[in-house]
Amino acid sequence: MPKILLHLLSFTLLTVPCLAQMKLSDDKKHISPLTREYVYPTRIIWSEGQVGRVENLLIAGDGQASLTNEKIVILKNGDKSTSSILLDFGKELSGSVELVTGMWGGGNTPRNVRIRLGESVSEAMSEIGEKGATNDHAMRDFKMQLPWLGKNQTGESGFRFVRIDFLDPNAELHLREVRAVFTYRDIPYLGSFKSSDERLNKIWDVGAYTVHLNMQDYLWDAIKRDRLVWVGDLHPEVATINTVFGYNEVVPKSLDLARDATALPGWMCGISTYSMWWIVLHHDWYMHHGDLAYLTEQKSYLQGLVKQIVNKVKDGKEQMDGTRFLDWPSSEDSVAVHAGLQAMTILALERAAAISEILKDMETKAICESTVKEMRKYVPDHHNSKQAAALLSLTGLMDADKAYHDVLKVGGAKNFSTFYGYYMLEAMAKAGKYQEAMDIISEYWGAMLDIGATTFWEDFNMDWLPNASRIDELVPAGKVDIHGDFGAYCYVGHRHSFCHGWASGPTVWLSEHILGIKLLKPGGREYKIEPHLGNLTYAEGTYPTKYGVIRVKHTRNKDGKIVSEIKAPKEVRIIK
Repeated sequence: MPKILLHLLSFTLLTVPCLAQMKLSDDKKHISPLTREYVYPTRIIWSEGQVGRVENLLIAGDGQASLTNEKIVILKNGDKSTSSILLDFGKELSGSVELVTGMWGGGNTPRNVRIRLGESVSEAMSEIGEKGATNDHAMRDFKMQLPWLGKNQTGESGFRFVRIDFLDPNAELHLREVRAVFTYRDIPYLGSFKSSDERLNKIWDVGAYTVHLNMQDYLWDAIKRDRLVWVGDLHPEVATINTVFGYNEVVPKSLDLARDATALPGWMCGISTYSMWWIVLHHDWYMHHGDLAYLTEQKSYLQGLVKQIVNKVKDGKEQMDGTRFLDWPSSEDSVAVHAGLQAMTILALERAAAISEILKDMETKAICESTVKEMRKYVPDHHNSKQAAALLSLTGLMDADKAYHDVLKVGGAKNFSTFYGYYMLEAMAKAGKYQEAMDIISEYWGAMLDIGATTFWEDFNMDWLPNASRIDELVPAGKVDIHGDFGAYCYVGHRHSFCHGWASGPTVWLSEHILGIKLLKPGGREYKIEPHLGNLTYAEGTYPTKYGVIRVKHTRNKDGKIVSEIKAPKEVRIIK
């Protein structure tokens, strides 16, 4: 070996650390909690132009470019003609798309493509600005280059459908594979629900899956839009996590993010009720998991937040500033919003009083209790709002039976909402209307499944259904585009999120009221099992606790009596 090479080799060995030495120290590591899984298309929905052997894209591959051009799909463009394909991955996913290429002739020049991701077929086929189509929060419509004999990957979004347009004139694009890179937390489904009604079973599963997709680095509201931590929206999501997955670090991580990002006297997300939901969430989290050390970390912030809330109550009436908000469908009804805020303030202060007693903060507890006492002397008008009536009922400001008959029952599923529908169902249960609530679940949430949904939506309105097309098909002539033609407020048209964790309420409700598993004491130490089967012949399932899984099976015998089989960890007391 020439001396100069020996000298360079010696210098390199002396100055370049070995791989073990280059390894990052533990305090500098940022390790993702997410798993990557490759998912292949299940269906070719549409193609245009010269596309050869497109069915090969349905074959699962190995993700590796190869010198053999077997099973290659060829997209060929002329001078003015272009070629395109539209793929269906079978279910809503959070992640990216990876394209593996082959060897096209004419040199190794990269090829230009346009990628469009969609939660519906109509969204994947739309132009930016068309019926609300947007790149907000996640890039879902963009151009990119693909290498010769290689692969490239898009950014992440929430999607089920992918359209690929080959852009280069007088050229060929050889695709070996197109696959989704599905990113999710690989955690077991400890909770379960199964009954004699397969539609309810499917709804439970879809609610659980909807929240699972949103358990990313933080607990998001949605995987396309909004990929943010909205604290009020977390309440049904966290309830679903407690019901399906048990403890997961994404919850305290997200609650702390909201706290640390919101210096008092600010409101979380600018919304007074969202700071109130933060209090309720901490109470619920402690009840399920009993982590006193974590709850104690919230003491100082809770004390300041309680004083802030109490200072916005005058003569027993809430006068909250910031954005006055329950959910979007009720947002223009100021009378209903006031009623809901009155109830939410009471709920939050009662939960804060319970937390303060646990933390031995008797001063804060007394402030909460005296304010609630004054607030209960005033009952605002519900204004025939199902949102307001539900909260008034749940906080005892309105008789549960009256709330059901005068408001919640009227029109059935009409004027339900995906977020506050959970509290409407809870208010129906308080009135003893279990079968009626199951009917609403089947009609309202089930309707989304009937038109092709695999996750539950940011909003849904029964009035959208007449003459609506399915979301997994090209909109037929004369049909209504249920994604592009509807929506309101921040979710107009294709901007509408089709995977929103706040819509998962039925999953929690079915486990608590049909299986009848209700938490009684902090730390998951005591549960009451009281099933309400309605017209079901049986219902069975599991429920996670910090000590293990509770298993129940309720069967209606020939005499109509419900016979229950219950198994629980020895640390958990069960009251029947």
